[in-house]
Amino acid sequence: QVQLVESGGGLVQAGGSLRLSCAASTSIFSIGAMGWYRQAPGKQRELVATITSDGKTTSTDSVKGRFTISRDNAKNTVYLQMNSLKAEDTAVYSCNAELVAGRMKLNDYWGQGTQVTVSS
Repeated sequence: QVQLVESGGGLVQAGGSLRLSCAASTSIFSIGAMGWYRQAPGKQRELVATITSDGKTTSTDSVKGRFTISRDNAKNTVYLQMNSLKAEDTAVYSCNAELVAGRMKLNDYWGQGTQVTVSS
């Protein structure tokens, strides 16, 4: 019912920047909150940042001041601008989107994940 297409991952030097994009599509319902998660091998998946359909954002302390989440509701697309990247940011980044009908959450959907590698 929902397809997520991610892009923007890659290899970057420490101190550099990347911008991740995730476009969600649904034929019947609407997209509610969206977010970015990351997971490094051998570590638990962690929430990076979220944004509601009306623009309210959250982010984990380790990325505050460096990462910015935003969205374009007309395109059902969420972005993650990552600046001042550090080696510890290396992980697979995954996009999540909520399928909603009005105020009711129906389900959560995930993208395929995109690798971000930061070299020191």
